[in-house]
Amino acid sequence: MELKMTSLNQDIKYKLSRLNVLEKLIVVNVVVFVVGLIFSPLLSWLELPSEFSKFIFKPWTLVTYAFTHYGFWHLAFNMLWLYFVARMFLNLFSPKMALNLYFLGAISGGILYLLFFEFLPKGRLGVSLVGASASVMAILIFLCAYMPNQEVRIFTFNIKLWYIGAAFVGLDVLRLFGENGGGYLAHLGGALLGYIYAKQLIKGKDIGKGFEKFMDGFLSIFKFKKKSPLKTVHKNKSKVGGYTKADFNAFSNQKKIDVILDKISKSGYDSLTAEEKDFLFRAGK
Repeated sequence: MELKMTSLNQDIKYKLSRLNVLEKLIVVNVVVFVVGLIFSPLLSWLELPSEFSKFIFKPWTLVTYAFTHYGFWHLAFNMLWLYFVARMFLNLFSPKMALNLYFLGAISGGILYLLFFEFLPKGRLGVSLVGASASVMAILIFLCAYMPNQEVRIFTFNIKLWYIGAAFVGLDVLRLFGENGGGYLAHLGGALLGYIYAKQLIKGKDIGKGFEKFMDGFLSIFKFKKKSPLKTVHKNKSKVGGYTKADFNAFSNQKKIDVILDKISKSGYDSLTAEEKDFLFRAGK
């Protein structure tokens, strides 16, 4: 029996290790949902309060609400969309950037939600905010703003990404004055963060770097670092994707894209040169 349990644990660990970072976030959301079914009072510590006077005593909820769901369909809808955008996003960008967008989208949506309930009379409903919608919107709208003319297949027809983004934003705007106005405002907060992030990245500025460094520093508190010998890395700026410019220019467009995507998968988006980023951006159009 003990042997079987050990084998099961190893199997679970192996399967989890093969998940990408956004799929792991899906697992976290599902686990929190299941735990909430068993110990529902615990979820009140993860909800973002509607009143600022309560929020100051629970500041962690500006992030934890994005992992909290009460309804099954609410969870299922958000996780399906997160899975959809994860497949597209991680083909082009680094896992750390995906985490930046998820967390910053949640924070941006949460801040707008707090402002809505604090300053608008309609907001005095005493309803707490839960759900990953603002985070998912941040990633989705980022993709829509970064490569708006990229087509995706929906059932039997193709549609441009920016049409999908515009539809979601439009629906949220129309529903602002309904019963869950604060929740839809949080969606728009995430969408705004994703749009700004993409536009700044196109200009060569990653606005999530500061947050990324903060999180790396915070997580390093809980890690024991192992000393390793120093390594000197020499970068050849005259090369594109590891090939000489002459060889790279001789490739087909698809081969060029594959070369750059392979470099991203190995070293992350930040390892690209300005020329490589520019080519990838033009190809996305």
